[in-house]
Amino acid sequence: MSARRAATIAAMWALAAYCQQAQAGVSAQEAARLRGELTPVGAERAGNREGTIPAWDGGYTTRWPGYESGQRRPDPFAEDSPLFRITAANMEQYADRLSDGVKELLRRFPDYRLDVYPTHRTAAAPQWVHDNTFANATRARATNGGLTVEGAFGGIPFPIPASGPEAIWNHLMAWKGEAVVEDGGIYLASGGSPVLTAQRRADFQYPYYYRDGSPDRFGGFYYMARYLAIRPPSIAGTLYVVREPADWAKRETETWAYLVGQRRVRPVPTLVYDFPDETTSGLTLIDEVWLFKGSLDRYEWRILGKKELFVPYNENGFHARRIDEVLGRQHLDPDHVRWELHRVWVVEAQLASGKRNVVARRRLYLDEDTWLALMYDGWDARGRLWKVAHALPLLVPELPAVVSFPDVVYDLSSGRYAARYLLNESRLHYLVVPRRPEDYFTPAALVGEGVR
Repeated sequence: MSARRAATIAAMWALAAYCQQAQAGVSAQEAARLRGELTPVGAERAGNREGTIPAWDGGYTTRWPGYESGQRRPDPFAEDSPLFRITAANMEQYADRLSDGVKELLRRFPDYRLDVYPTHRTAAAPQWVHDNTFANATRARATNGGLTVEGAFGGIPFPIPASGPEAIWNHLMAWKGEAVVEDGGIYLASGGSPVLTAQRRADFQYPYYYRDGSPDRFGGFYYMARYLAIRPPSIAGTLYVVREPADWAKRETETWAYLVGQRRVRPVPTLVYDFPDETTSGLTLIDEVWLFKGSLDRYEWRILGKKELFVPYNENGFHARRIDEVLGRQHLDPDHVRWELHRVWVVEAQLASGKRNVVARRRLYLDEDTWLALMYDGWDARGRLWKVAHALPLLVPELPAVVSFPDVVYDLSSGRYAARYLLNESRLHYLVVPRRPEDYFTPAALVGEGVR
């Protein structure tokens, strides 16, 4: 075969693969599984063979008497006792249900352990989110090499994913509510008592989940945020606005900041990818928010499969305790972290040719019931495990939802860790609010409200 003919055939195969990727959704017959063997968001409805993962029965939607959104949420499973504990001494017995990162933490810290509790599949969403997810199954598509989502709105875009990018878009566009406010703290520990490095009020709004919206009226930004720095005094009053697009091929993250010392609003184009996060003294990266956030273009993404793993889940009890109870010198206090057995999608990202990122390989573990990343492992350019991160999911029945914004990131090279967006001593404990006008999330609004 001539070199020219071989090149032509290769190009045809590449075109065919691209066209297949860009096809809209799955067949109607395949989508029907979402109303049978699969849950409305694409998880396996049945429990596992051993009975250690129960069947999904609609999730936890019970509202607590007298509870008002924004208060500390009760722990509905406070009476549960651990089934068993996993330590460095017995970890090999459970090796196939532990991530690489968890194994390394067990090896590294003699007092680190996992208290494993009964599994509760509490994830839920409103019926209209389920209805939109069903519609997305046949109409949504990932184009431009997976950088763009088209045809999706108001639900999980790809409940039956065919590629790594589709699975990651499910994580980015997971249901967290339409508009919420929280007042979380960020703490850094390096072998001593953890130190508060920043406290910020955060207003989150998700235009992708406007209940009265539609694919035709969706403006293109799936998420908007506005941050107000409260502490320390050196940055108090600083304001940020961030808007994330559903089309990374044509748009970029839009970020502006009102800087107190300058009394000016400036664009901040550097707050993307692997730019160090100043709130954690550079221990974490901007694209490690939610364990992964931002454009997919630096990596080649693939689904490795689905596994049953021990993951943090239903952490209302953790978030109800004081900061000095839950944060240890080298890691979270294992007395207060609840681990459960859940099925997760394992998605791996390898640095793409010609691209750069200080994390050369990433592995994300996506909860099948919410699509949120629950754990993340990251390797450096030399192939050494470097970052280990866990979400600390919160049960929010009034939405209803399970959300995973608070998390912990361990830097294995420095021996430090950061606990981010903790709600434990927050005044606004993930407050569900009516949505704001979208001009609230613009640089013009920062100009009007910036204070010294």
